[in-house]
Order: sequence, then structure tokens, then C-alpha cells
Amino acid sequence: MAAADIHRTIEAVWRIESARLIAGLARMVRDVGLAEELAQDALVTALEKWPESGVPDNPGAWLTATAKRRAIDHLRRGKMLDRKHEEIGRELEESQASAADDVEAALDNPIEDDLLRLVFIACHPVLSREARVALTLRLLGGLTTDEIARAFLVGEPTIAQRIVRAKRTLAEAQVPFEVPRREELQARLASVLEVIYLIFNEGYAATAGDDWMRPELCADALRLGRIVAELLPREPEVHGLVALMEIQASRAAARTGPGGAPILLLDQDRTRWDQLLIRRGLAALARAEALGGAFGPYALQAAIAACHARARTADETDWRRISALYAALGEVTPSPIVELNRAVAVAMAFGPAAGLELVDRLNAEPTLAEYHLLPAVRGDLLFKLGRLDEARAEFERAAELTRNARERDLLLQRAAACAADPAPA
Repeated sequence: MAAADIHRTIEAVWRIESARLIAGLARMVRDVGLAEELAQDALVTALEKWPESGVPDNPGAWLTATAKRRAIDHLRRGKMLDRKHEEIGRELEESQASAADDVEAALDNPIEDDLLRLVFIACHPVLSREARVALTLRLLGGLTTDEIARAFLVGEPTIAQRIVRAKRTLAEAQVPFEVPRREELQARLASVLEVIYLIFNEGYAATAGDDWMRPELCADALRLGRIVAELLPREPEVHGLVALMEIQASRAAARTGPGGAPILLLDQDRTRWDQLLIRRGLAALARAEALGGAFGPYALQAAIAACHARARTADETDWRRISALYAALGEVTPSPIVELNRAVAVAMAFGPAAGLELVDRLNAEPTLAEYHLLPAVRGDLLFKLGRLDEARAEFERAAELTRNARERDLLLQRAAACAADPAPA
């Protein structure tokens, strides 16, 4: 295997394994920053050794074993060992070897628990809201600072500073690696749900790279959401979020073609939608509504997704209800992105001119200046109105702004279609 192929393989493995690796290490060393450093050390070792030795049969296990050894070595050095002895009690204060054995055993504990603990650490009240989300995306999503910056529509240096400060703050506050007590958990729930959904979104529509989707991130987010739902069965917004993710995840198999090219919602083969996930999502939505959460932000978004899921064909979609639901969502959580989505629904329900009027109001919105979906949506509406030259320019601008290779190809195809078609489809 060529060196470039090995590096791409390592990057893919890191995307899949980094969250589990950091979570397991953080449980033992009680320091999120140190856990990430140890995991990064294992990654560096892989970059050094795999080009010569080849990719192991089980690369995730290789990274875990390498990180374990580094954690054990660290605990065997003085201060961390003494601190570990104090934490686990007198019965483990026998030798450095016993501490190392404890690391080995604990790193093999159920992975879901470690991931959930890591979410609550990253969402600790000592951090700002922005820092909580950025840190969790970094630790659990395995995202680069650039990708996180694009998700937040802010500069990369800002995100980098947030992550560094967040890890330093957690270390200084000596935040325990544990799920908070119920009363504290309630207060931190909104931030946790936001973080989980952002992780899901990065998996559902990757901001950068060669792949349209990162299924492993969707799976991690779904697992975390289901765990939180079990912890808080009476919280409607938890079920609302789970419903939203289940229904969106049901489309995964239909969202890409044989070569990995994106397939947009209205063009998807709905027979490929996962009916089990749809049923689970609709059941979770029903639980949220029964608990009085019909108008929570996640329940509203799940209700929108349910409209698509219930439509047997794209033509049967109830776009008027969807536009009304987006209007309600905009009242609950005002956002230019929500307004952009509402514009799409309005265009489908009442015609492209009505949608374009809403989109044009967003042109001066500073947070959308580099957001590729704004020109993409505007290009689509202009195309439907027969304004092909303007549409082509918008699609080309959207292609320049996106960092996802698959999405860029799709947008350039749309631009080319504007030059080829004398009238809108």
C-alpha cells in the first residue's frame, strides 16, 4: 500500500476510534487534555510505524493498546501515580504495577459509559456554551478546528482558542470524570443535547473531506442520545432529539449513489429508507408529544422530518405543514439557518418566487456570508424561475465555499446544467 493510501487509512481510523480512545483514557487519567495528548501520541506512532510495517488487521485495537501503554507509563511516573492511589483507595496503594493493572481493566469497561461521561465533562458549567460544544466536537467527533469553525460559522483561531482554554479550565477545576447527579444533569441537559445533535449533523452531512457522510459519527450520536433518553425518560426534548436523529438516519442508504455521489432528498429512492428507524423515530416523537414537548426545538424538527418520512413519494410531501413548522421553530429558536430552511419549504408550498423573496432577505446576514447553502438554495430557486445565468453564478459560488468534495461536484453539475438547459425542469 502506498504511503498516501496508508495516511488516508490512518485518518479514517482516527475518525472512527478517537472518541472511544480519548474517553477511555480520560476515565483513568482524569484529565481530558492529557487523555487527548496520549491518544495523539498513539496516532503519531501509527504515522511513524504503519508506512513501514503496514496497517494492522485491527487498527483500532492497535491504537488502543499503544495508548494504554503510554497511559500506564505516565501513571507510573510519580505525581500521577500518587494521585491515582488517593482516588481509588488504600487497597490499591500497593505498587505501581497494581495501578497499571487498574488502568488496563478500566480501559476495557463498556465504551458507551465512557463516551457519555466525556460528553458531560465537555458540557460542564465551568465552560462557556461555545467552549462546551467546540470541545465535545473535537473530543467525540474527532473534528479538526477548521471543521468545527465551519460548523459554527466563525473563524478557526477563535475555535482553537476555545478548545485550548476549555481543556485548561477543566484541568484547573479538577472536574470529575462522571455523569452528574440528577439535579445537576437537568441543568446541563440543553447543552448536552445540542452537542449530540451537532455531532450527528457532522456525520450526516460532513463539512469537509471526500465523503458526503460519516456514518460512525451518526452512530455515536444516536447511541449517546438513546443513553440520555434512558437516563431521563420524562424529558420530552431528549425524545424529540432521538426522534429527529432516528428519522434522519433512516435515509442514510438512499443519500448516496453507488460511487458515493450525494442524492438530494426529493430524488431519493424512498424504498431504501430504513423503516425500522422511521418507526423508532415516530415512536420517540409520540413520547415527546405525550410529555408535553410538541413545541420544543428538537420535537419541532422531528415533526418536520416526520412529514418527509410519512410521504410515500416526494410529491405527497405536506410542504405547507413543513413551512408552518419551520415558522414555529423560528419563533422558538430564531436563526438565519432556520429562516433559510423555511424559505425552501415556502418555495415548495407556494412557488419559487415566494421562497426567493425570503432568501434575498438573508443576503446581508453576516453569519451566512461564507455559508455555502445560501447561494446553493438561491441558485436552485433562480433555476426554477428560469434565470439560468444567475443560477449558474450562485451554484459556482456555493461550490467555491463548500469544503466537501462530493458536495462541490454536485454543485458544479448543477451549474453546468444551467448552461445546458434552455428552460427550468
